[in-house]
Amino acid sequence: MTKVSLSVRPVQSKADLAAFVDLPFRLYADDPNWVPPLKDEVYGLLTPGKNPWFEHGEAQFFLAERAGQVVGRISAHIDHLALAQPPEQGMGPGTGNWGLFEAEDADSAAALIAAAETWLRAKGMVRALGPLSISIWDEPGLLVKGFDHPPTVMMGHNAAAYQDWIEGAGYRFAKSLRTWDLDISKPFPELVQRIVAAGERNARIRIRRVNKARFNEEAALILGILNDAWSENWGFVPLTDAEIAYVGKKLKPIVYEDLIMVADYDGEPVAFMIVLPDVNEKLREFGGSLLPFNWAKLLWWLRKPKVRTMRVPLMGVVKRLQSSRMASQLAFMMIEFIRRNAIAHYGASRGEIGWILDDNQGMNAIADAIHSHINKDYWVYEKTL
Repeated sequence: MTKVSLSVRPVQSKADLAAFVDLPFRLYADDPNWVPPLKDEVYGLLTPGKNPWFEHGEAQFFLAERAGQVVGRISAHIDHLALAQPPEQGMGPGTGNWGLFEAEDADSAAALIAAAETWLRAKGMVRALGPLSISIWDEPGLLVKGFDHPPTVMMGHNAAAYQDWIEGAGYRFAKSLRTWDLDISKPFPELVQRIVAAGERNARIRIRRVNKARFNEEAALILGILNDAWSENWGFVPLTDAEIAYVGKKLKPIVYEDLIMVADYDGEPVAFMIVLPDVNEKLREFGGSLLPFNWAKLLWWLRKPKVRTMRVPLMGVVKRLQSSRMASQLAFMMIEFIRRNAIAHYGASRGEIGWILDDNQGMNAIADAIHSHINKDYWVYEKTL
């Protein structure tokens, strides 16, 4: 029996890009835990001029084909801001990335990864770190645990077979990014309640909601704290002003004032917590498109969403407080205040915190203290080129 040849080629046309975007819809058609992304969002992620990541990054997208059918895809990309980061933080000079990886079988996976590596080598890269789709701020890591339930908003999902295929290409574990699941319908443990109550009596602490009427100002404030709070974390790449504006615009439709808190200490903003209703619970119905009437359904839902799950994608405390007891107290206070609102105003009963780095002792301790458990684990891999 003649084996049908496999080819890998760069995305060069609008039709190629459409095939790149469409492939997961075929591969995951029978996977009940895959959530179809809105295609317009995916195109925005991949398009220079729309995604400001391309102001400091470059990428090449590839398709794998067999017998005229697309059977895989991958991106190879370089973030020039990441190249300027300290190597001990995971990025640094000579480190390129790949991501947006999907494959029908082991052969197409191997060919795609090889194509990405060839492109990175030609650009002078000596190390590959992935998958990052497309940056550390988008959907980093390969799902290796938690295939039995859908991801929450802005988290990824992939086939379980990918782990063997990536490791078979010579990649080794670099970092684990975990999400933590918790029942928010119950009060937190008594110790946490006492810490929160003590904070409420402390006149130096003020926990406030964001003001959506000053959205741009609030977004800049929060992401400014984020750039400081996360600056020494593994994988950190600073967000530019353009990216802060871009993220703010994307998140604005699912931002609710009573789900985002800023903590002031002695009158200075020092911490924040962002919680998002899990819009994936609604998007699962849409098949990746807002047409013809899904846009109206989504707008109606967004007016006053009722969800089971709330996700905590981002939390940060300024560096100068991170080793203090104040950091955990502020975190517990923001979590508790938002927990109350999530139940009362949105009918939520479940929370998901993350992702959190496996070596982030402070955040992992906070998640453990409120009786969370790890429900999903995403691995980032590395390889010397």
